[in-house]
Amino acid sequence: MIKEDPHNINRRIKAPVIRVVGDNIKPDIYQLADALRMAEEQGLDLVEISPNANPPVCKIIDYKKFLYEKKKKEKETKAKSVKVVVKEIRLGPNTDDHDFNFKLKHAQNFLQDGNKVKVDVFFRGRSIIYKDKGEIILLRFAQELEDYGIVERMPKLEGKRMIMIIAPKKKKN
Repeated sequence: MIKEDPHNINRRIKAPVIRVVGDNIKPDIYQLADALRMAEEQGLDLVEISPNANPPVCKIIDYKKFLYEKKKKEKETKAKSVKVVVKEIRLGPNTDDHDFNFKLKHAQNFLQDGNKVKVDVFFRGRSIIYKDKGEIILLRFAQELEDYGIVERMPKLEGKRMIMIIAPKKKKN
């Protein structure tokens, strides 16, 4: 299976009149035949860069080198991008101190690893009447974690759960 080129090059360009740009060329509008001759004289390819422009924009370049550099740039940007992982911790409105501290330690580790932490208090059955208790637990949780992260989203009730999101603090280099 032959992979289709993402750009029209040389004879595959359909427009009769094109705008030509490139090194050693005066940017101007040319007939397709003239532009192809100019590219051949330089031993390069005529590549359609912007097919939707009026007239279409073509560049005289070494196509293989162009593709290689484009792939290299994409690889660099992919390597630089940070993948954000959201870890979830669930509490109840009546969570006791031991469980609270246990989950707090996990949250600290998650934030130190650079992950976001989504903390939610889940209200079962009639425990929804303790909304204020749930908010107090979440705010206490945020206060305990203030050395490790910052609250990205304050506690908010959504259905039967109250959710808060904490993002890790930026590390100083």
